[in-house]
Amino acid sequence: MRIQISAKGFELTTSLQQFVEEKMMSLEKYVSRWDENDSVIVRVEVAKNTKHHNKGEVFLAEANIDLPKHLVRMEVTDADLHAAVDVLKDRMKNELLKLKDKEDSAIRG
Repeated sequence: MRIQISAKGFELTTSLQQFVEEKMMSLEKYVSRWDENDSVIVRVEVAKNTKHHNKGEVFLAEANIDLPKHLVRMEVTDADLHAAVDVLKDRMKNELLKLKDKEDSAIRG
């Protein structure tokens, strides 16, 4: 599994990049069934979605996971970027588990 991280509206610091990579790498066990030869790519974008607001949900975390025959996409906005990335990781995990269950039931069914 490969991770590509980009930032919009602010500079992507090393510590933030490491935080995002750590969170997204926890999804590796859920994509391993589709990850032949490191073919799964997780694209993550973190952004400040407004230039003039300082309060409210001003941060966006978005992820796309390219799987064979599937694209899993999720986005989360929050006042705290780290919280947005945490929620994003949890929602992606849930979506991957649903997809796995759907494929497993299709095979059994």
